[in-house]
Amino acid sequence: MPPHVVLGVSGGIAAYKACEVLRGLTETGHDVRVVPTAAALRFVGAATWAALSGQPVATEVWDDVAAVPHVRLGQQADLVLVVPATADLMARTVHGRADDLLAATLLTARCPVVLAPAMHTEMWEHPATRDNVAALRRRGVVVIEPAVGRLTGADSGPGRLPEPAQILEVARLVLARGAAGLAPDLAGRRVVVSAGGTREPLDPVRFLGNRSSGRQGYALAATAVARGADVVVVSANVALPDPAGARVVRVGTARELAAAVDAAATGADAVVMAAAVADFRPASIVSTKIKKDDAGGVPAPIVLERNPDVLAALVASRRPGQVLVGFAAETGDAAGDWLAHGRAKLARKGCDLLVVNEVGEGIGFEVGHNSGVVLGADGSETVVPEGSKAALADVVWDLVAARLPAG
Repeated sequence: MPPHVVLGVSGGIAAYKACEVLRGLTETGHDVRVVPTAAALRFVGAATWAALSGQPVATEVWDDVAAVPHVRLGQQADLVLVVPATADLMARTVHGRADDLLAATLLTARCPVVLAPAMHTEMWEHPATRDNVAALRRRGVVVIEPAVGRLTGADSGPGRLPEPAQILEVARLVLARGAAGLAPDLAGRRVVVSAGGTREPLDPVRFLGNRSSGRQGYALAATAVARGADVVVVSANVALPDPAGARVVRVGTARELAAAVDAAATGADAVVMAAAVADFRPASIVSTKIKKDDAGGVPAPIVLERNPDVLAALVASRRPGQVLVGFAAETGDAAGDWLAHGRAKLARKGCDLLVVNEVGEGIGFEVGHNSGVVLGADGSETVVPEGSKAALADVVWDLVAARLPAG
């Protein structure tokens, strides 16, 4: 049986983005019933929801009364996902109101619930809304942090609906965990994630770099936010939407990343080094573009020097109780296979966990999936089968949470 999802839609301009969330769910095999509020129907009509879901749209507690929809929808769902969740909807949910079909469904649901808020900054930052969000999270509801960006009119700030792809990723993670859902086990924790790949300039137009897209680091950040953490992302040359709810610090080179991670790691409970940091940089940068020689000559050899080892520096300066996680993209060679190289790297680095994955064409870099083995300093080895990068991120945070001291 496909997972049964109730997609609630409350009355905000971002209701049109729920159409993309709905399509993403149906195209991946989920059975979706859309429950819009009366206000939501002023933005997107029932015909649109019915066409995209292939299901009749439930709008009133008085429709099909014999089926008791205000109870059955919540009872039969594997997930209730509300996109967008307005300040009004969350306030009514906190107080157990059942004055429309969506509110009643939330009150009767015994499955995981995920809310994706969207509203103006002043409403999101109001103490009443913040108290309501805190109350919902205490009850086990996953409230996704809104993004920062353009709102309605000329306004901009926190309160923008997260990208539909981010919402879908959280929904899939919650469904994968079954009735237990996604526990806020990182609430009150501060974590740092590095993402992307550093670039070391050769001249004004060229650099030494790597193929890291930042997808894995951003998945780690988004998952940590969903689990309640205060997240700082040190982002090296990533061309992806910022993870909603995380603070992003942008860097370019390995030395810039080292400085940013060092600053952010002070007071952090965990640091996850998912960025691909260049081991070497040019010893000198040419001030003008290196030209090719029309006579067929070649440029002078590029002299390289070592970059700082960011993970080793973190291990050397860690505070008690801080959990440190490294990533190792490996290939096999005459000296051993990729996992053997990973084990040797863990021994050298001294971090708590090392995520080792084999890389190559179509594996690891620049793709949406990943797999690997998480090696523990305690000798543990956790195999992560091929799946989404968010699924791997979820396993990493499970292992980190188990190693954090009681707070």
